[in-house]
Amino acid sequence: MVRKRTLLLLVVALSGACRGVTTGTPASTPLRIVSYNIRHGRGMDDSVNLARTGRVLAALAADFVGLQEVDDRVRRSDGVDQSAALGAQLGMQHRFGSFMAYQGGHYGLAILSRHPIVGSRVLTLPVGNEPRVALLVNAVLPSRDTVSVVNVHFDWVASDSFRLPQAERVAAALDSLRHPYVLLGDFNDEPGSRTLALFTRRAREVAKVPDATLTFSSTDPVKEIDFVFVAPSSRWTIGAARAIAERVASDHRPVLADVWLRR
Repeated sequence: MVRKRTLLLLVVALSGACRGVTTGTPASTPLRIVSYNIRHGRGMDDSVNLARTGRVLAALAADFVGLQEVDDRVRRSDGVDQSAALGAQLGMQHRFGSFMAYQGGHYGLAILSRHPIVGSRVLTLPVGNEPRVALLVNAVLPSRDTVSVVNVHFDWVASDSFRLPQAERVAAALDSLRHPYVLLGDFNDEPGSRTLALFTRRAREVAKVPDATLTFSSTDPVKEIDFVFVAPSSRWTIGAARAIAERVASDHRPVLADVWLRR
């Protein structure tokens, strides 16, 4: 456990050093973005331990966190409002978007923000193997710029017959946004897919460093299905992203990305 914790802190420290490099212009705001499918806090030891999830996120020190597979007062996770609990643990504001009612509560996704949230909405997506939504928030940065953060979790079945219409609905919503945006989440599709092509045409992917691209599974990663994008290109300077080698807290690895919003 000590060795694993040391490795996580080393990865974060190296990423933090990258963040400190003056890649952005003097009139730009550094932002750290994290996307993490938390599997309702159920780790690879089959224990639901949301405080452990929070400790993983605390070490990453993000400005915005997109969470997938989040429970809100569901019996399997002890009736906890998980986005509120993680927000309290990390000192961040939170918003939750429900996919569906489940075990006495709701199941969906969430966004945590270190900056004031001034608006949010849930975008209903075409139904697939189960209901899906996207969650959008607007937040105001210390620079007084407003940034939109969009969190997605597309259908997981092998065929993209459900996933692609969901992605097309999100793409149409992105085209109508008034502010610079961050798109992040569990896309359940890989580079080169039709799903990812919808977004690479509209936004810039924050590409992962070559030795840290695979995000699923956490114990034996073989797929890259979790991503971060930003748009428009004229407003962003891109740093680096990486999948963090956390093996226990979830079945996905968290993705960390550093970017700068230009004035």
